[in-house]
Amino acid sequence: MNTDPIADYLTRVRNAIMAKHKVVEIPASNIKKEITKILFDKGYILSYKFVEAEVVSTIKIALKYHPLTRTSAIKSIKRVSRPGLRKYSGYEKLPRVLNGMGIAVLSTSKGVMSDKEARAMKVGGEILCYVY
Repeated sequence: MNTDPIADYLTRVRNAIMAKHKVVEIPASNIKKEITKILFDKGYILSYKFVEAEVVSTIKIALKYHPLTRTSAIKSIKRVSRPGLRKYSGYEKLPRVLNGMGIAVLSTSKGVMSDKEARAMKVGGEILCYVY
């Protein structure tokens, strides 16, 4: 049993990038699906597919690399809020990741969204992870 499924998701993506894998397969949950959609919308991953099964549904993520240098679009992906220490922020004090070049993924009352969307909607929440 995994006590922190979001940290497991981020670690699987991080390990796949370090090993230069093209595709990573992750057990699915609703919050992981939303994080995957945000990563795709912001251009950090190439594509994704939700594979529904009777026992365990999975998410297949195609990672994005530069065609010549084979460097990943994701330089760093870090868990911020964790089960032992939750991190919350109002929309006025949302962190700017890499001075606006990266994104923070938040879980808000309006759903999972990036920090820029949360500022526009004037809603705060739990900071799940930083991606740049």
